[in-house]
Amino acid sequence: MAEHRARIEWKRATESFAYEDYNRDHEWTFPGGHVVPASAAPAFRGSEERVDPEASFVAALSACHMLTFIAFCARKRIVVDRYEDDAVGFLEQREDKKLAMTRVVLRPRVAFAPGHEPDAATLAHLHERSHENCFIANSVTTEVVVE
Repeated sequence: MAEHRARIEWKRATESFAYEDYNRDHEWTFPGGHVVPASAAPAFRGSEERVDPEASFVAALSACHMLTFIAFCARKRIVVDRYEDDAVGFLEQREDKKLAMTRVVLRPRVAFAPGHEPDAATLAHLHERSHENCFIANSVTTEVVVE
């Protein structure tokens, strides 16, 4: 149905190529010229000033859930004024000893326009449907929890 592209570019910037020394900084370039300064996670000798793949994975799951949620609300004429999420992903060792993003917890907080606040059951149903229809959540084996 659609293709989504990204160009990832890294260039050695250190004399030594030892694990302890080589640079992790690189760039992600997207169609339209959007460039994201990226690096490894700080725990893996990356830069704290750049986005790491693990954090972007969490952000992608959160953003997909949000966009799906907002779309469902719009279709039901439930007006959303604001959506925030302090999502957290957990990098853990699996039984096979490999590291993986094993769980992502989404904590959405939604503000609705006056007179458009859904009841608790409707809100829960909207989040459930959003999770079930999120393209990114449907693409991964990571457990995604919406609190």
